[in-house]
Amino acid sequence: MTISIDPQKTNNESLQPQGWLRYFSFSLDHKVIGIQYLVCGFLFYLIGGTLASAIRIELASPMSDFMPRDVYNQVLTLHGTIMIFLWIVPVVNGAFGNYLIPFYVGARDMAFPRLNAVAFWLIPPSGLMLVASYFVEGAAQAGWTAYPPLSITTPQSGQIIWILSVLLLGGSSIFGGINFIATIIKLRRPGLKLMQLPMYCWAMLGTSLLVVLSTPVLAGTLILLSFDIIANTGFFNPVLGGNVVVYQHLFWFYSHPAVYIMVLPAFGLVSEILPVHARKPLFGYTTMVFSIMGIVVLGLVVWAHHMFTSGTPPWMRLFFTIATAFIAVPTGIKFFNWVATLWGGKISINSAMLFSCGFIINFVFGGITGVALAQVPFDIHVHDTYFVVAHFHYIVYGGTVFIIFSSIYHWFPKVTGKMLNEKLGILHFTITFIGFNLCFAPQHWLGLNGMPRRVAEYDPQFQFVNQISSLGALLMAISTIPFLINVFLSVRNGKNASDNPWNALTPEWLTSSPPPVENWEGEAPLVEEPYGYGVEISEQK
Repeated sequence: MTISIDPQKTNNESLQPQGWLRYFSFSLDHKVIGIQYLVCGFLFYLIGGTLASAIRIELASPMSDFMPRDVYNQVLTLHGTIMIFLWIVPVVNGAFGNYLIPFYVGARDMAFPRLNAVAFWLIPPSGLMLVASYFVEGAAQAGWTAYPPLSITTPQSGQIIWILSVLLLGGSSIFGGINFIATIIKLRRPGLKLMQLPMYCWAMLGTSLLVVLSTPVLAGTLILLSFDIIANTGFFNPVLGGNVVVYQHLFWFYSHPAVYIMVLPAFGLVSEILPVHARKPLFGYTTMVFSIMGIVVLGLVVWAHHMFTSGTPPWMRLFFTIATAFIAVPTGIKFFNWVATLWGGKISINSAMLFSCGFIINFVFGGITGVALAQVPFDIHVHDTYFVVAHFHYIVYGGTVFIIFSSIYHWFPKVTGKMLNEKLGILHFTITFIGFNLCFAPQHWLGLNGMPRRVAEYDPQFQFVNQISSLGALLMAISTIPFLINVFLSVRNGKNASDNPWNALTPEWLTSSPPPVENWEGEAPLVEEPYGYGVEISEQK
């Protein structure tokens, strides 16, 4: 099978709008699409963050006095859905994947440029539809998990819009996953071997396999749920003989791999950033590759650890406990490889490195609590408490979102040709790191002491700790201000960046900043040692 770039692409590019208008067009340039993903995702991040602030304002007092209970449920549902499906997944996969993968494999574009554009342009209308569902009568209020019977018995119009939006976003992910697999496997530059690819390629290959295998299961599940709502079928409705536990199995078969769909690309990105700013080769390349593939396999067989309190039989509890414990092994390998990469390096203390190191600290803590939650007795004790909320946010925010910011600081010069201000970047990191840990670390204590999640009212004994958590959330919101100021000032009047300001070795730095439409002037470079810092390497061809 041979996959080639659309021969009409170059001619079509000359007809595309130029300047800022191209970012509002149906562009076929993978770099433009990557930026479209990033900016669109960040706009939804601001919306999701505003909803998170409303949640923390409500929880600053034990009574439901900031918003009615049903509105709280609606805000909570929208916050979780936006942050997962419109911020983290599109940005860490679509934004950086689209921008970097063709460079890393030596291609001029993605394998299917038009499908790539379609995948992005499904997102803005889906996101607007999701936000609009809040304003219809009967907004969705069953949480981002949409568990029946709650999602069936609550007002239904908003829930149907929610389902349709998530289905379209899932379709976008599947299109993107197919494109990444085809690009990495079939469009590699002649002479470039799989084991010479930058680690982000392996991370995106594993992530795309998970997307293609698991997302259709979620789509089918939500379609059946919509039948229960609209046509009064009995797939999951217990009143009509449906089984709500079957829904949980199907939902979590996607939604636990979804954690790795959010985290694996972050693993790949941090593996690109650390060697550059530590001036050392990535430690244990081969073990990193096999650990990624190990996570892909194990990630598909651990879903029921979310269901230990759902009448799960003992043999199933034992199997999923062991499988979940095993997945800590390849994850731990990565942690030690990152630390070994830093050990003895000439480390640059800049914004990209600080956010990457913050990621390592936060993710390790989140991983430790994840291993604890895999143990049945402990999980039963803290199930549906704020301990789970804290664990989840240490993984997806303390992990993935920290790497998103690290990646922005690292690749901003390549994308724009301008350098970000390091003082503002360090201020951004400091406020974010302090605010994040102040917000979510106390929630472990809340969960251990029995405070349930997803409720607006709680025992007054938890008020002081919740106020500390809300203060941390306020700092996280404030931290966005220096970041936005930094981006706007740097784009307008920032210091011009050289083509390779970090002296990096990966292929995207071997072209101009910003890159030309076809990525390179002439033949794509063959980079056989993308992490050859401080060692003798053959001359790059």
